[in-house]
Amino acid sequence: MLAYLWVAIIGSIIGGIAGAIVNRRVRGCITNIFAGVMGSYIGHFIFGARGPMIAGMAIFPSIVGAVIVVGLISLIFDRRK
Repeated sequence: MLAYLWVAIIGSIIGGIAGAIVNRRVRGCITNIFAGVMGSYIGHFIFGARGPMIAGMAIFPSIVGAVIVVGLISLIFDRRK
C-alpha cells in the first residue's frame, strides 16, 4: 500500500516537472499523477530504464514520457475550447 502512495507522489512530481517544461498547466493533482505515471511507462517503453531510479521509475525517461503525455493532454483540452 505504501508503494502505491510513493509511486503517486513521485508521479505527481514528474507530471509537474513535465508541465513546467512544456509550459502548460496540467489540470489538477490527479492529472499530474496520471501524466507522471503514464509518462514513466511510455518513457520506459521508448528509452528503457536508464539513469537514476526512484520508486521504480527512471527519472529522465519518465520526464520525457511525461512531457509527451502532458503535450497530448493539453492538445486535447485546448481543442475543446
